[in-house]
Amino acid sequence: MSHLLHDEHFWVGLALLTLFWFAWKPVKAALFGALDARAARIAKDLDDAAKLRAEAEKLLAEYQAKHRDAMAQADAIVTHAREEAARMAAKAEADLGASLRRREEMAMERIAQAEAQATAEVRSAAVDLAMAATAKLLEGRLDAGRQDALAAGAIKALPTRLN
Repeated sequence: MSHLLHDEHFWVGLALLTLFWFAWKPVKAALFGALDARAARIAKDLDDAAKLRAEAEKLLAEYQAKHRDAMAQADAIVTHAREEAARMAAKAEADLGASLRRREEMAMERIAQAEAQATAEVRSAAVDLAMAATAKLLEGRLDAGRQDALAAGAIKALPTRLN
């Protein structure tokens, strides 16, 4: 063993081991501290990512619910619009039918009035013609005295006929 104390390789090896022994603690602390810090940063990033994912899933669920509600509301609006259009079409058809019936009734009334007026005009013309013919006949058959007597009798009977 004494020859080891004189061997330079031994002393270099011993110095190297001592150096490694004393350097190991700070190197170990720095190395493992950096690894621990990196592991902590990665764990924090993973936690943040998990939180962001949970928040994104929550927002997605909310938007999907809103989308379903909007689609249901849109369907309800379309259904209501179709029902309203059908109701308005039925009402318009009924109004058109009523309007056509009123116009037909008005046309029938006008036709009836025109017929009544034409009948009255024909009767008036017939009465005028009959009066003219009767006057001509009476003029030819009655003398002046008899005409005066008939006119006087008609004038006397007029008040009783008007009542």
